[in-house]
Amino acid sequence: MTAQIIDGKLTAKALRASIADEVAKIKETVGVTPGLAVVLVGADPASEVYVKNKAKQTVEVGMASFEHRLPAETAEDDLLQLIEQLNNDDTVHGILVQLPVPDHIDERKVISAIDPAKDVDGFHPINAGRLATGQKALVPCTPVGCVILAKQAQADLTGLNAVVIGRSNIVGKPVAQLLLQENCTVTVAHSRTQNLPEIVRRADLVVAAAGQCEMVKGSWIKPGAIVIDVGIHRTVNELGKTKLKGDVAYDETAEVAGFITPVPGGVGPMTIACLLRNSVVACARLNGLPDPAL
Repeated sequence: MTAQIIDGKLTAKALRASIADEVAKIKETVGVTPGLAVVLVGADPASEVYVKNKAKQTVEVGMASFEHRLPAETAEDDLLQLIEQLNNDDTVHGILVQLPVPDHIDERKVISAIDPAKDVDGFHPINAGRLATGQKALVPCTPVGCVILAKQAQADLTGLNAVVIGRSNIVGKPVAQLLLQENCTVTVAHSRTQNLPEIVRRADLVVAAAGQCEMVKGSWIKPGAIVIDVGIHRTVNELGKTKLKGDVAYDETAEVAGFITPVPGGVGPMTIACLLRNSVVACARLNGLPDPAL
């Protein structure tokens, strides 16, 4: 058996096209252009590239993009003041502060300062609580992308035995909550789980978000299972060539699984697409419109 590849690039492209349609509808209905503000503190190279891609794709779907680039030495109070300004700016419907922030800034204060209605990263405690209790919330982008990709393999996930490897607030916990909403039976495992291979082997759906390169082996996978690989690790081989790998040992797992996301080209492209999705949803809600069908 060779697994079918779940194409994140193609799925993200289709989602962006749907988002562009919804943006046009909002403009026509209420005369408002959805706006996304991204704040970058410092000049982390990876964050720079990510922010640039976000801005490009925001404009491509017809949304307004607002970039705020602050020096690394920016005081915490100054950053919080900027967030408050964006909270009160009617042209801004989504606010994202690129993480990580410099060490002298309290990340939790920054996340909590963002208006939950504009928290398109879905990290605010209020949004986390709403998700956990089954209420309407803005949900972290990568978990949303994981579920969309899993449904590319099987449209109805009801009854599947799902194992999430990883318990972070950014991926593990929220993706588990989303899978519960999809009527899966969910086990959250992690690096200290006993008999982890045995637990994973029972799963119809595996979401690997442990942050350990090629941790999940092909021998762990139930034949025909859906495997969603969230990990991304930059490795260098003996010839000095760089290669991106995931949390899943891809080649051996692809021989067992029914469906698998590649790295790169799987979950990664979905994260920005789902950020745009959240921004359009936030705009619709702030303007009293029904949630877009995305």
